[in-house]
Amino acid sequence: MNRYAIKVEYHGAPFSGWQRQADHPSVQGAIEDALAKLEPRAHTIAAAGRTDAGVHATGQVAQCDMQKDWDPFRLSEALNYHLKPLPIAITECALADPDWHARFSATERRYFFRLLMRRAPAVHDAGLVWQVSHDLDDAAMREAASYLIGRHDFTTFRSVSCQSNSPVKSLDELRIERVDGRSGPELHFHVRARSFLHNQVRSFVGTLERVGAGAWDPIDVKHALDARSRPACGPVSPPQGLYLAHVTYPDDPFA
Repeated sequence: MNRYAIKVEYHGAPFSGWQRQADHPSVQGAIEDALAKLEPRAHTIAAAGRTDAGVHATGQVAQCDMQKDWDPFRLSEALNYHLKPLPIAITECALADPDWHARFSATERRYFFRLLMRRAPAVHDAGLVWQVSHDLDDAAMREAASYLIGRHDFTTFRSVSCQSNSPVKSLDELRIERVDGRSGPELHFHVRARSFLHNQVRSFVGTLERVGAGAWDPIDVKHALDARSRPACGPVSPPQGLYLAHVTYPDDPFA
């Protein structure tokens, strides 16, 4: 078997998430079905992260094992052909070491979140941003976000269905920038860590939005973190603004 690393971009709206499900469309299932068109057998691929329903990716990374000695470019082209017309694209493909693993070899994951602030419905960015009708105080949100940086027990910001063995994680970056988007003013959240809990990023963004709207004070985010209790979390943001943007490996197969 030859192991290949593939970089995957997808629009999450039509899918129930990354992970294959018996009765619902998934990104994993679509790629495995495409692989079966190239080598007719059951395929099981693994990814750097399991994104939820409606979440997008610009830099998801997965692995697949092929019996044939494929040229990486030809493999990516063949997969893209069989993935049409689904909103999934293999943007890079590389031969990887047999012991390289898309999930367990990763040392960092980066997520990106888009929050659009305007009253009129988004047209060109519909389904690609979380839209709120009011302006937000991004300075207050940055102050609140500073309390989340570092190593903490993030029980407050994890889904009750999270399967991680521990709620203790290190958050390396939670940066908020205001930009002029094509549909109006946006806040962009850049979030970086080795690994994340289920719904952690969306819990951060939804809670910080409450700070920006003036419903919470920045210090309330620290109190919520210290509570180590899921009910202390603010609302969880919807999925459509979230993107898995980049995965880092010490021996990057795409380098």
